[in-house]
This record gives sequence, C-alpha cells and structure tokens, in this order.
Amino acid sequence: MVVIIGIVFTLLAVFGGYVWAGGSMDVIVAALPFEMLIIGGSAFGAFVASNSVSVIKHTGSDLMAMIKGPRFKKSDYQDLLCLLHRLVEIGSKDPSALENEIENPAESALFSQYPRIQKDKATVEIICDTMRSMIMNFDNAFQVEEMLEKQLHQMKEDSLHGAHALSRVADALPALGIVAAVLGVIKTMASIDRPPEVLGGMIASALVGTFLGVFLAYGMMAPIAEKVKQIREEEQSFYGLIREVLVHWLHSHPPVLCVEVGRRNAPSKMRPSFADLEEAIRGSKAEKEAA
Repeated sequence: MVVIIGIVFTLLAVFGGYVWAGGSMDVIVAALPFEMLIIGGSAFGAFVASNSVSVIKHTGSDLMAMIKGPRFKKSDYQDLLCLLHRLVEIGSKDPSALENEIENPAESALFSQYPRIQKDKATVEIICDTMRSMIMNFDNAFQVEEMLEKQLHQMKEDSLHGAHALSRVADALPALGIVAAVLGVIKTMASIDRPPEVLGGMIASALVGTFLGVFLAYGMMAPIAEKVKQIREEEQSFYGLIREVLVHWLHSHPPVLCVEVGRRNAPSKMRPSFADLEEAIRGSKAEKEAA
C-alpha cells in the first residue's frame, strides 16, 4: 500500500508541477503510446533476454511481495523464538526426542503449535537440516556452523536475483529513452520541409522519449527495485535468527541465552520484548503440559 501511495505521489508531483508551470499535457499524451511501446517493449525484451525463466518468475513473486509487504510479521518472530527454545531445550535433554521432532515436522505436535512457521518450507528446512547435522556431527560445531552460514548466504543471494534484475532495467531505461528520442529526431529530420510549428511539435514528441526514460528509471523502477531488495533482506533477517540461536547452542550455551541472543538480533520493529517472549515461552510450556 505504501508503495502505491509513493508512486501516485510521484506522478502527481511531476505532472502536477508541469501543468502548474503552464505545460500542456497534449504533447505528452499524444506521444505516450508510441514512446511507451519503444521504451517499455525494449526494456521488457532486454529483461527477458538477460534473465533465466526462474529469475523472471522470481521477479513476478517479488513484485507481488512488494504490494503485500513482508511475509513475516512481528508475531512470527516471537513464534520462531518460542519454537527454537522448545527444540533446543529438548535437544539439550534428549537428542533422540529432538530427532523425532525434526524427522517429520509436518506431523510434529510441536511444529503444529506454530502453523505459520510450519507452513514456511524454507524455515522448516533450515531448522531441521541444521539440527540434523548437529546431531550427526555434534563434536564438530564449527563445521555445522560453516554449513549453516553458507546455506543462508546462498539463500540471500538467490532471494535478491529479482531486485538485481529490476535494478538493471532501471539502469537501462534512460538509454532506451534516448533511443526513442533519437528515433523521434530521425522522424523530424525526415520532415524538415514542414512548417516550424509542425517541426516544433515533432521535436517535443521526440523529447518525451528522453523524459519517459529518465522518469521511469528514477521515479518508478529504481524505487521498486530498492523496495523489493528491502523486503527480501528483511525476510533473510528472519532466517538469521535461526542461525543466531543454533550457533550459540552449538557452543553449549543454555537455551534461554541462545533465544535471548536471537531476540536481540531481530530487527527493532519486529523484536518482541523480553517480557512478551518469556510469557510466550511459559505459555508454550503450559500447552505442552496440558496436552
């Protein structure tokens, strides 16, 4: 919603200022379909040519995420920390019981207490794969830690492919606007025998291409690419909590300290308070005892 508001405000500021200064929208409106076909079509063609099918699909999901907002809410961060606390606590007391929980998380009673976490495939895979490695190689904490770091780094790289693709389109748009403008100048020069008032209109139409290229690049596409990047990086911070908690557990810290380190490394706007997290953990334990 914020993205849409920003785009609308940009449009109103640019075109409202132009009209307020005495400019006529007639020239822009008349040239817009042709210039947009040249600039937009060539930009889309270059985008398709320079990216794989998976990146193109990823970019589509990125644009949907930009409209919907980040996938994880503040409550999800708290639920993740509660789940990790329970898992680490179980693993500290009985590794075989932990193995039972992570072997089939879809059927796990513990995971089912946090349905939004359970439905996120990436989160469940990171938790289960890392803990499985910890059980198999518990004496080599640094090896497991290195594996987790590499996995999260690769996930971050993959998540930003769409943002990078959109950023490259933004970089190309001013040049494509110049291409459209040059074509307009060529058309004008071919009609050099026309009256000055006609040539003036044709030159103005050609300049619309330069304007659109720059405007679409820096007023539209670059902000969209940056927004997508921010959303994906924020999602990666969610997965980073798993790393913080499990790495500290690898080094034999108590569960409560592991979770507190994770809580403090959560983004400030998503970070649950110490009291809220403690209450949630107690509530989770009470549910287990009641069950």
